[in-house]
Amino acid sequence: MPNLSFPLSELEYFLLVLVRIASFVYVAPFFSTRGIPNNVKIALSVFVAYIMYQFGPEHNYPQYGTFIAYCVVVLKEVTVGLLIGLGAQLCTSVVLFAGRIIDMEIGLSMASVLDPTTNEQSTISGVILQYGTMLILYTTGLHRYLLKALMETFTLIPINAIHINTDRLLANMTGFLSNYIIIGFRICLPVFASITLMNIVLGLLAKLAPQMNMFSVGIQLKLLAGLSVLLITMRMMPDICSFISTQMQQMIVATVEGLM
Repeated sequence: MPNLSFPLSELEYFLLVLVRIASFVYVAPFFSTRGIPNNVKIALSVFVAYIMYQFGPEHNYPQYGTFIAYCVVVLKEVTVGLLIGLGAQLCTSVVLFAGRIIDMEIGLSMASVLDPTTNEQSTISGVILQYGTMLILYTTGLHRYLLKALMETFTLIPINAIHINTDRLLANMTGFLSNYIIIGFRICLPVFASITLMNIVLGLLAKLAPQMNMFSVGIQLKLLAGLSVLLITMRMMPDICSFISTQMQQMIVATVEGLM
């Protein structure tokens, strides 16, 4: 019969690898979609963990003497996976921010739908932009980059070797949030500018023809103009996805540097 025995230290090391990967899959884009069954996420985490365990960097066994010390190591690996996955997830949520601004301008802010990727109420334009962005990012192979970056973290941040640099992490997060608002306004700028010009025209018409009900006319014109401009600007989606992909890579690198 084949010998299936193995040292207990190997099992403990594999579980630590699995914890980091499962934490990353829980929050990272593409993998954390609410529509994916939990069984599939668990199976994916175990499969990726086994590959990284077999073909990853040289095993660096952590030193611990008690069960409490092992639990502390587990919490460290959970922190690494969550922070890296969260850094990637924040970059994809910028399109939802832009979609909320667009719907607020064209009058669809109250027409919200359930977004299955986040399990939250989102605006119509935000959902359309997010699905288009995620589809383009998926076809460009960004999910493979995320898995490759996760494997590199085992070399840069070995098991139980996390050193959280709070100042660097806060500085990176603050810088990203400022870019977050700028990117969102750049996405919705065509619709925002066109609606602003239409408001000026409607204001002039209200002065020239007071007998016209500009409120009822303006609602329909804003919706028609906003959707038309949004349809025309869909050709900007590849550039938006390229910018988001670059920001995601920079965010992951900055997060890893803050944990080394």
